[in-house]
Amino acid sequence: MPQKVLVTAAWPYINVTPHLGNLVGSVLSADVVARYYRLQGEDVLMVGGSDTHGTPIEVEAMKEKITPKELTDRNHACVTALFRKWEASFDNYTSTESPVHREFVQQHLMKIYRNGYIFEKETEMLYCQQDQRFLPDRFVEGHCPHCDYEHARGDQCDRCGRLLEPTMLNQPYCIICHSKPIIKKTKHWYIDLSKFAVPLCKFLEENQQISSNAKNFSLNWIKEGLKPRAVTRDIEWGIPAPFPGAEGKTIYVWVDAVLGYVSATIEQCLRMGQPELWREYWFNKNAKTLYFVGKDNIPFHTIILPALLLASGEDYNLPWNVSATEFLQFRGEKASKSRKIGIWIDEALEMFPVDYWRFFLIATRPETKDTDFTWDGFIGKINADLNDTYGNFIHRTLTFVNSKFNGEVPKAEKLDADDEMVLTTIRERIEAIAKDLDNAKLQSAANTLISLSRLGNQYLNEKEPWKLLKTDPARAATIFYVAVQFVKALSVTSVPFMPGTAEKIWQTLGLSGSVIKTRWDEAVAPLESGHNIGKSEPLFHKIDADESKLDEQLQKIREEKARPI
Repeated sequence: MPQKVLVTAAWPYINVTPHLGNLVGSVLSADVVARYYRLQGEDVLMVGGSDTHGTPIEVEAMKEKITPKELTDRNHACVTALFRKWEASFDNYTSTESPVHREFVQQHLMKIYRNGYIFEKETEMLYCQQDQRFLPDRFVEGHCPHCDYEHARGDQCDRCGRLLEPTMLNQPYCIICHSKPIIKKTKHWYIDLSKFAVPLCKFLEENQQISSNAKNFSLNWIKEGLKPRAVTRDIEWGIPAPFPGAEGKTIYVWVDAVLGYVSATIEQCLRMGQPELWREYWFNKNAKTLYFVGKDNIPFHTIILPALLLASGEDYNLPWNVSATEFLQFRGEKASKSRKIGIWIDEALEMFPVDYWRFFLIATRPETKDTDFTWDGFIGKINADLNDTYGNFIHRTLTFVNSKFNGEVPKAEKLDADDEMVLTTIRERIEAIAKDLDNAKLQSAANTLISLSRLGNQYLNEKEPWKLLKTDPARAATIFYVAVQFVKALSVTSVPFMPGTAEKIWQTLGLSGSVIKTRWDEAVAPLESGHNIGKSEPLFHKIDADESKLDEQLQKIREEKARPI
């Protein structure tokens, strides 16, 4: 019986286009794992969506002098199209403006309210007298009270990752007019997180899958003492708060967004005509729920979401794994569109094909520490690993089979000890890739894939079958038979990382159907002698450029985009 596997990616704020760091931490990592579990024959749903509510959207809409809905409708369509170009295999990519989502969030929060975990209280908030509005979340910045970072936002500090409230900031200022706000009383609704400290600690301590960085950060946060967290905000753009007396309030964007994992599953099952199927992913204890996020989103997925699920009184599955990446930086700095630091996902695809990027980002995924993107690193990885090792091995193998064996997989007269050992090693490395993907060690899995092709190159270089074609053609045929088995294994195991490339190899091998729809075990199923293969073409091309040339190319793309139509 296939296992139910729900794969989710952190919902991007679509006030701006995501950059490469956003992508690798969420959507791309989720897609790699979703594709892997589909190959394993599991019953996979990959869901996600655009976070269209909250202060970042209002702030950006004000800058552009358009309504938040106009901004989010435009950006959601754009981001959805971009994720398709990145080969993200979402079963449902929705948004927080979905009617299904709005209804679910309101109903779920009312359950928590009726259970006594949400209460109202009068509180002091920052208020801008000049703009005559309260300043929640991203409408205010200042110095972090924990690490003194001078650009901490009212909801979170980007440097230390702590969740904040606007009144906690030192030297706060309004981001609209930069004036100093005053403190004014307002009424809000809060969830009492302290009631869930014990079950949350138990959940985290017993979970063997959650990455150590996510687990340690979360446990420390709980040990410092969980405090009530506001679930409402004084902004217009968002889901109206359903609580009695909460007219004019909207739901805090992060409460809204994390509940989207459930609502997106419900929405997809409704589309499938199976309205109750979503429960199999959320209540069946044999199901897995996998979350892929950046480290700045850890507490929302290890504390806020589990607390919201526990507070409903229903026996929801808590996260089976929260795989959190560290930051992908650009020349030592955080991505910033205004300062032109970083590469955005639309720009990247104008420079190189999608599989160059997919492979590079996963093979260098920042899993244990922040990593720094450089063009030299990108060029080196693509040229050495994809072109010279992986692509070269596949192309030379299939070209020889075409030219010397009439395009037929040669016959293996007799496999010697070296051949048997190599075939055994292929199986072992395929198992190692699977184990890494099961454990969300995506960087290791991608580099093991390259090591498989490197082993194929070493095998050919040591055996030199081209020298044996005249003196011992049967032995040469056996060597190329083994080499073809490498190629088939690479086609299947490449699907999670480079689906387009995997499909090209599969079709060149003359295999039926699509490799995307095959099974992982096919990687070790022998390609029989006599099977016809097609003509091989190079899969990749060497990047003949240096850092300055690529910087110039990127700058031209940006200038082109900035020109009025």
